[in-house]
Amino acid sequence: MKILVTGASGFIGGAIQQALQQAGHEVVPIARRYGMDFNTLLKPEQWLPYLAGVEVVINAVGIIAETRGQSFENLHTRAPLALFKASEQQGVKRVIQISALGVDEQAFAAYQLSKKAADDGLKASKLAWFILRPSLVYGPGGASDAMFRRLAALPVISLPGGGQQRIQPVNVSDVVATVLRCLTAQPTHQVLDVVGPKQYTLETWLQALRAQQGKKPAPTVSISWSLVMLSAQLGHKLIPVLHPDNMRMLEKGSVAEVEGIKQFLGRMPLELGQSS
Repeated sequence: MKILVTGASGFIGGAIQQALQQAGHEVVPIARRYGMDFNTLLKPEQWLPYLAGVEVVINAVGIIAETRGQSFENLHTRAPLALFKASEQQGVKRVIQISALGVDEQAFAAYQLSKKAADDGLKASKLAWFILRPSLVYGPGGASDAMFRRLAALPVISLPGGGQQRIQPVNVSDVVATVLRCLTAQPTHQVLDVVGPKQYTLETWLQALRAQQGKKPAPTVSISWSLVMLSAQLGHKLIPVLHPDNMRMLEKGSVAEVEGIKQFLGRMPLELGQSS
């Protein structure tokens, strides 16, 4: 199969590209390292040359914070919608959209709303589609995973609001396995929450990562939520990932029922420390 993958130089997109090539598929990678800037591919006609002979499109582009040259509107909404329109024109058989858990009717952050606009546009199209909504994705090469592991290794762990926020991390291998299943699965037009088998609090997740490193549980210090938000307001210009919206998304939590993805994969998602 000839498959176009956007975000092919990223954590999730790179893992998808590698798995597709190992399975014998021909991949058309779209990424800045290959000379294509997703931030500028905002019209359907710009996508048509890349779609020649393509049967499946996988959109794995995503940023968690805006920077001077990258906006949620362009990367999450305008470019994907242009790609979906071009895919319709070119007769692409199906589109797999990597969205995110929390991108639903309760979405409130600019990150979520920009993803939702693309998801809604895809749903309204004539294409066959799958929309995957992963929770926190961990695995080798993941920037957020590396950050959490560094935090877990500290002698004392600082926890925003006591660290009781609920998360349900998923192994990048399970995200990839879901994408591979979507290539041929029927029926299409499915929204899938891609989550791990276990719900954690932020505190128990960090302690679990610490245990995986062979370390004993660390003492913790709770940081008041008001101080967390003040720090976010003051600091996100220097460290974009600390944007107040990201703190609010953390506070809301990111969990879902595991049964749907278990049935789709035909097995339970991997636990921390399990290999595929």
